[in-house]
Amino acid sequence: MLNTIQMIMDKKLFIWSVLLVFSLTVMWGCNEKKEPERIIDKKYKEVILGNRRAAMFHMARSYMPGSSLAVSVKGKLVWSEGFGFASQDFEVPASRHTKYRIGGISQVLTSLVYYQMIEDGKLDSLAEVGTYLSDMPVREFPVLMKHLVHQTSGIRTPNSVENNQTGYSLTIRKGLEEFMNDSLLFPPGEFQYQTIYATNLLGAIIEQVEGDHFHKVVANRLLDTLGMENTVPDNPFAVIKDRTEFYDRDFIAQTIRATSRDFRYRLPADGYLSTAEDLVKLGNELIYGNVLSRDLLKNMLTRPVIKPGVASMTGNGLIYLQTDDGKPFFAARGNVTGGGAMLIIYPEEELVLAWMVNLDDQLDELPGMKIASDFRDFINGKYKPDTEVKP
Repeated sequence: MLNTIQMIMDKKLFIWSVLLVFSLTVMWGCNEKKEPERIIDKKYKEVILGNRRAAMFHMARSYMPGSSLAVSVKGKLVWSEGFGFASQDFEVPASRHTKYRIGGISQVLTSLVYYQMIEDGKLDSLAEVGTYLSDMPVREFPVLMKHLVHQTSGIRTPNSVENNQTGYSLTIRKGLEEFMNDSLLFPPGEFQYQTIYATNLLGAIIEQVEGDHFHKVVANRLLDTLGMENTVPDNPFAVIKDRTEFYDRDFIAQTIRATSRDFRYRLPADGYLSTAEDLVKLGNELIYGNVLSRDLLKNMLTRPVIKPGVASMTGNGLIYLQTDDGKPFFAARGNVTGGGAMLIIYPEEELVLAWMVNLDDQLDELPGMKIASDFRDFINGKYKPDTEVKP
């Protein structure tokens, strides 16, 4: 009899325990705050709504599947949202957290790590490349480290076959074989000539000197510190949360799924994935220098001098620009198969814009510069709505 009573009591206790756990779970779920699908600061509502229509119009006109856009002012995120689809086949909407290929903006990350290693004394900007890679062929004109980051090395660009190769699991060091033994186009330092090969060579040297994989060096030195947790290598064999599908255009300009590509062997030049909000974090760091030193930022944001009296408009992965009233601002641009990205930084207004898409948009330039300019005008009290843009 006592055993039967004990069993009944134990059963009731078990039921009450289950009910208590269930109730607490429900209460916790109800109290948990969900992140908003989009951020729109009411203070900037006028300029946001006008440019929101412009962004959607551009996507529709360009048959662009999906994109994400983020804007910050004085370090605060005032606009962030996704448009269209991250996957058309499965009707997965693009969001604030969708990861896109950022193409050449990857070079900004590589340059920042390079300047960190200069500060640490691990690299010398005036050292020859062969100082760090012993298997580099001896050339008539030495290629210095600064020539790589300033894009004045004389190294050629990839040809169409190399640029579109679909090989998998190539390492950064293995990728150097495509150009290592080729002649230089001109003596290093004479001209500026943009090529991903120069940045890939710089990445291989960073790996060699640090004794670790390039992506781990970048994560440890930069991404983890800046809280850019959504900026990762585009590994086609890995399951990457929130990664978009990638799209391309066929010979009659129709949108199709892009050919599968493995960009890890050119990771330093154009192989990263990121989100618009992560790129905004990067832009704000270039403005405020909360983590990176002032000397490092000065090196990044100063136009490289090619020859005495001749400064370049590009370098360090950035484009150096001026407003109509003579104030400096910066941009970075990326286009690869299946993706495009734009980062715009106005230090004077403390304004940063990032826009990313899942289609190579070289045929139809993103109107990100106009949107950033509209925000700048709004901040300065000069904004005039564009009445010609239709929803």
